[in-house]
Amino acid sequence: MKWGSTRRPDPKPAREQDVGRFEISKRDGQARIGQLHTKHGVIETPCLLPVINPNIRTIEPREMYDKYGIQALITNSYVIWKHEHLKSTALENGIHELLDFPGAIMTDSGTFQSYVYGDVEVGVEEIVEFQRNIGVDIATMLDVFTRPDMNFEEVSEAVEETIKRAEVSLNVAGDTLLNGPIQGGIFPQLRSKSASEMSALDFCVYPLGGIVPIMEKQKYKDLAKIMLVCKSRLAPNKPVHMFGCGHPMLFPMLIAMGADLFDSAAYALFARDGRLLTPWGTEKIDEIEEWPLFMPSVVDCTPNEVREMNKIDRTAILSRFNLEVTLQELAHCRQAVRNGTIWRLVERRSHQHPALREAFLWLVTEPAQTNMDPIFIDEISSSMERGEGRGRWEENWDWLINAQITPRNGSEQWAGQDTIKRPHVEMARRRLFARWRSQKKGDVVIFHGTSAPWRTRIGELMDRLVETDFEFFLHTPLGLLPLGLEDLNPWAHIEGPEWIWNRKPDLSWCRQELERFNIDNRKIITIDISNTEDIHKRVFSELDIGIQEANQNLRFQQQITDKLCVLGNVSLDDAIAITEGSTFVKSRTGRIRNMISKDGNHLFSPRLAEGGISLTLDGAIWAHSIRKSPMPDSFTEMDLISNVGEGFAVVVVNNDAEPFVKEGRNVMHGFILGCDSWTRPSENVLVVNSQGELLAFGRSQATAKEMEVMKKGIAVKVRQGCP
Repeated sequence: MKWGSTRRPDPKPAREQDVGRFEISKRDGQARIGQLHTKHGVIETPCLLPVINPNIRTIEPREMYDKYGIQALITNSYVIWKHEHLKSTALENGIHELLDFPGAIMTDSGTFQSYVYGDVEVGVEEIVEFQRNIGVDIATMLDVFTRPDMNFEEVSEAVEETIKRAEVSLNVAGDTLLNGPIQGGIFPQLRSKSASEMSALDFCVYPLGGIVPIMEKQKYKDLAKIMLVCKSRLAPNKPVHMFGCGHPMLFPMLIAMGADLFDSAAYALFARDGRLLTPWGTEKIDEIEEWPLFMPSVVDCTPNEVREMNKIDRTAILSRFNLEVTLQELAHCRQAVRNGTIWRLVERRSHQHPALREAFLWLVTEPAQTNMDPIFIDEISSSMERGEGRGRWEENWDWLINAQITPRNGSEQWAGQDTIKRPHVEMARRRLFARWRSQKKGDVVIFHGTSAPWRTRIGELMDRLVETDFEFFLHTPLGLLPLGLEDLNPWAHIEGPEWIWNRKPDLSWCRQELERFNIDNRKIITIDISNTEDIHKRVFSELDIGIQEANQNLRFQQQITDKLCVLGNVSLDDAIAITEGSTFVKSRTGRIRNMISKDGNHLFSPRLAEGGISLTLDGAIWAHSIRKSPMPDSFTEMDLISNVGEGFAVVVVNNDAEPFVKEGRNVMHGFILGCDSWTRPSENVLVVNSQGELLAFGRSQATAKEMEVMKKGIAVKVRQGCP
């Protein structure tokens, strides 16, 4: 069906009280699927806002809406303001009628024109008032563009001037949503200042400005630095817009770091030069005989036929090709966020361009990663910059790490050294090192030579070893794993070649790993379990002890103890106390389905898919009873180290939410008074009222900072209310 034969219905305006609000419906670390509510519909992010030149419409806005489902676009208010006919038409009929576009319209202010041409003729208040008068959904203040070639003093003045203009612009905007651009050039301290001070003001969207010349020179490492330092200082309840970024090659990395909106005229500009956008770079129509991607716009023609077209027709078809590729890559990214595989997509894309690979390596190279198993160190990152390291950027990497969801369903597909650098893998390792505690004093035994499920090979052996004084670990490609956590992802489900398992442990690396578990000066014994023939006799011989009696119940107690400590932040003493005398319901494969306390209460149910643990109502009541710290009355940044052993995180709701939560309704953003600093997405949390009384339990959907500032969406998916 050709465009124009039918029209999509106009979008429904958001509820008046929701206009300008942003909610998160799905996440993968800092990557997120969100909804920005406007007067002309709800914009699902991450998304592209195609740039429309009101004088040169390569693809008509109405076609973008009807054929391609474009929810929002961006045009330049300064260009309209300067053109008398466009200006009068927009003032009389509104921007939506001028462009014939029913969706949301964002406008730029002329800042980019000042970068290209040196100056603009419009005033700070005048351009915002004009945007308001022509009915845009999201306007942009007139900020001061910062170029990479500007020195520190020049950029500092630009940042100060932009901040000074901010409040004036907000006052003029009234009820029109306004962009608050973040400037600062390539200076982290100025980007930090700009992000922090602009974030304190009530803008609707925070675009990162001044990045076009950086992208034009393919300085993607600088782009990653800017994104990391800015995004970690911006309020998470507002979307972040990458001003001028529309090349699909950059989408996965930026989305994984928290970008929500993109805009670019690249789809049309590249087409005029005969260039094709692809997720791996740019192709030239003059150099190809077949399409690099088979998109709808080119199914009935060949590159040669397109080359023979006149320039207008050639530009039109290549513009559609570029737009389709761009939209396809964004859809790919959104699905990766839903699947929890956005970082895996970042890895793949990083191998497709050297500048992008450099940016990726800078991102993942940090002190914690230098403790890798030597066999996997095959790519020494130049991003360490000869000893410079991350330095002032490290705290921002922690911001990215702490928002990761782990454990997660599905396998961990092996991709070499990149696998170990995945943020959710690093998060899992950090939490393990911080919270797990050794219960034995004897030698360390490291089993190696085979992959999970280890219980199918050595389950009975584990039952016979549990009462010995040896501390047992499993040797995995992602590091050492305590035996009691043998079914925990990501360690327990790694898909890769056999050689990653069939190797003898490097003792020097093992000692470094053990030091992170606070285990030092112990003898290390490595045992190959790839061959299970006579394994009992062989293992007890190597350990120089007699065959022990099997005690499966004690092994199960140890597993629950370890999971309560690592996944629930319960102290070792409390975990041991609650598991003593407990009994277990097993699955057909011999795994724990339910833990029954010595009092006969069903407290916990390990999640068989990824090795996590779920609370029951009685389990939540117990977890609430062992709370030693005061209930939180504020929001602080996440912390994995200083709050070890303080128990499951607590979320405090206000009086308005209390009766609904107690009935089992979800906790919504905007009704939270405080939460623990170690609150993280997808983890078990207890929900209490302001008096500290238990109301419900469930799984958090947000970080502590998000719980503080978000006003729309689900904060905790409640599993059950407490009567």
